[in-house]
Formats: sequence, structure tokens, C-alpha cells
Amino acid sequence: MTILDGPDCTTMAEVRAGVDRLDTELVALLARRFAYMDAAARIKPARAAVRDEDRKAAVIAQARAEAARLGLPAEAIADLWERLVEISIAYELAAFDRR
Repeated sequence: MTILDGPDCTTMAEVRAGVDRLDTELVALLARRFAYMDAAARIKPARAAVRDEDRKAAVIAQARAEAARLGLPAEAIADLWERLVEISIAYELAAFDRR
């Protein structure tokens, strides 16, 4: 099935196919993001360096601003990023502990 852009969809089957494809791509992007968490765990000199509240705030602010620029619900995206960053920190801590 050809995947159409959202505005070009005329059936729910087309919408669902597009969403399913994007979900697969999003998981692949998350795998790439988590590979950076593995690298951070390898590079950081101490476990205490894993949590960086200033960096966390900057990442969330950047996501919020990009969402607003794109006309998306900025606070909902910021909430999503809060969860993503916390999951990433937990993942990185576990990776740090394995090294």
C-alpha cells in the first residue's frame, strides 16, 4: 500500500497505514536516541553525572519551542519529552551500572 501524507488521506485505512509506518519510524529513531544514551553512559566519568537537570530543562524547552513553531500542542509535547528524558536517564543509569 502506498503511504500518503496526512492531508492526502481520504480513508481510515490510509490514515492507519500512515500512522503505523510513522510508529515504526519513531521506534527506530528512539533506538538511535538510546544509542546516544549508551554512549553517554560510556563517556561520563561518574554515575552522578548521568542526571543533569540543566540539560533536561534545555531539551524539554527545545521540544516545546519546536512543537509551538509547528503548531502542535506545546505543553503536551513538553510533557511527552519530560517522560522521554526520564526514561532515557533511567536507561543511561542502567547502562552506566553495566559498564
